[in-house]
Amino acid sequence: MKVFHSIFDFKPKGKTIITLGTFDGVHIGHKKIIDKLLKNARIDDLETAVITFAQHPRNVLHSKESVSLLNTTPEKIHQLESTGIDNLIILNFDNTLSELSGEEFVKTILVDQLNLQKIIIGYDHRFGKNRSSDIHDLINFGKKYHFDVEQISAEEIDEITISSTKIRNAVGQGNIDLANQYLGYHYSFTGIVVKGNQLGRTIGFPTANIQINDPLKIIPGNGVYVVTGKWNNKLHQGMMNIGTKPTIDGKNLSIEVNFFDVNEDLYGKEIEISVLHHLRNEQKFDSLDSLKNQIFLDKKASLTYFN
Repeated sequence: MKVFHSIFDFKPKGKTIITLGTFDGVHIGHKKIIDKLLKNARIDDLETAVITFAQHPRNVLHSKESVSLLNTTPEKIHQLESTGIDNLIILNFDNTLSELSGEEFVKTILVDQLNLQKIIIGYDHRFGKNRSSDIHDLINFGKKYHFDVEQISAEEIDEITISSTKIRNAVGQGNIDLANQYLGYHYSFTGIVVKGNQLGRTIGFPTANIQINDPLKIIPGNGVYVVTGKWNNKLHQGMMNIGTKPTIDGKNLSIEVNFFDVNEDLYGKEIEISVLHHLRNEQKFDSLDSLKNQIFLDKKASLTYFN
C-alpha cells in the first residue's frame, strides 16, 4: 500500500475505484466496504484508493465539539495496510478544503487528480461546502464527468454507524471485550514511559507509567486489564491499571503497566499497548496489603488468560 499525504502526489497508473470517509477505528464494518471496493477492482481491473482525512471534519468545523478518536493517523495507516488496498490518500481537512462546493470537490479532487472510474459511497454521504451535496448530486456529477457511483445500503451504513458509536462508548466505559469484537482486532494506544510515584516497586509490582501524547485518543475506562506491550519489535505480556489509584491518593488519572519478566529501564521508551481483556473495575482497598493481595490475583488471572 502506498500512502500519500497530498492529492497532488498521487499519480494513478490507470482508472481508479475509490471510497471516502473518516474510517476511524477501521472496524469490521469499514472492512466490508473495502472488501466491496476490492471485488469491484478485480472485476474491472481498476486501481484502488481510500481517501481519508488527517483531521476529523467535525474537529475542524465545530472546534467546540471535539470528537475523540479510536485511531491516530499512524494507527489508521497500519490497519488499512492490512486490507490489501493499493493506495491511501490522507487529505488535510482544512478550511480551504471545506470551502469547496460539491462539484468543485468532485471535479478538482476526484476527477482531475484520481482519474476516477467508480466511487463506492454511503447513501447518506454529504460533501462540499456546508455539506450541501448528497448522493443524488454525486450521481449527477458522475453522469457529467463519466464515472459510476455505487451506493452502500442504508442497512450497511447503519451497521457502520452503530459500530463506531458502540466502539467509542465501549472503550470509554472499559468494555474492551465488546470494543475488540466490533473492531476485529485489539484496541491499542501508544505512549511514552514517564516517571511516576514508583510505589509499585515497593510492593513487588513495578509499573511503567504511560503518557499518551494525543489528546483526542480515547483512553479506556478506569479498571484493570490484560495487555501486551510492544517495543524494539518485541511483545511483552502484562497487566494495566487505569485510574486515580483511590487506595493511594485518588486524585490524578494514570496509566500504569506491570510487565511480567521485564527488568530493563523503560523510561523514555515509546510503547504500544494492546488491550486484550478487562479483568475488573478500579476499587479502593482498606490497606496496601489488601491492594497487594488483589494485584497478585490480577497477575494470576492475567497469566491464566495468556495460557
